[in-house]
Amino acid sequence: MKVGEQMNKKETIKNIINNNDGIAKTSDFVAEGLTNYDVANLCKEGYIERIRHGYYKLAGREDVKEEQVIASLLPESIVCMESALFYYGYSDFLPRLWSIAVPRTFSRTRLHIDSLATKVYFVQPTLFDLGKTIGDFNGVHLAVYDRERTICDCFKYRTKLDNEMFNKALNTYAADKKKNLRNLSIYAKEMRVYKKMIDVMEVLLGG
Repeated sequence: MKVGEQMNKKETIKNIINNNDGIAKTSDFVAEGLTNYDVANLCKEGYIERIRHGYYKLAGREDVKEEQVIASLLPESIVCMESALFYYGYSDFLPRLWSIAVPRTFSRTRLHIDSLATKVYFVQPTLFDLGKTIGDFNGVHLAVYDRERTICDCFKYRTKLDNEMFNKALNTYAADKKKNLRNLSIYAKEMRVYKKMIDVMEVLLGG
């Protein structure tokens, strides 16, 4: 391959990746006239790095946000639990892992992403979209469970939270002007945590 031709291919790949927020798929390259062979060669040469099968970023580029990795590679996932608690200000603890919910039928192999540390909650399909909304995470739009679903999840996955985080979340929610107690009640009944939740929340909300 001629040097000029190789430089053109590098420039094309760089533009494609930059136009896709730092992460591009093999199909994005192929659509611009590159071959799988070109992609494999530039990966071998160290110009691009594979994040997961079929997904690439420019080698050595550290400014690709974790939020963007989630948006590009796990668009069906929903931010939940510890990450959602931090997002709403119900926890002061910045999680080391991204807590994400996926359907129980979700392919485990798709969750193997080298540059992303996750804590995965597999949710039954009937409850998966309950309370789903969109949030702004560091400039990237991600699906996230709303306040009420997040509080119900605290009861559903009580054993996965330490006491301090659990208590802080409930107390902060009780004082939150944006809370929606009607939705909290509806979600809790659907998720079968109503009895546990109401006993605690009635005390916090002053009966």
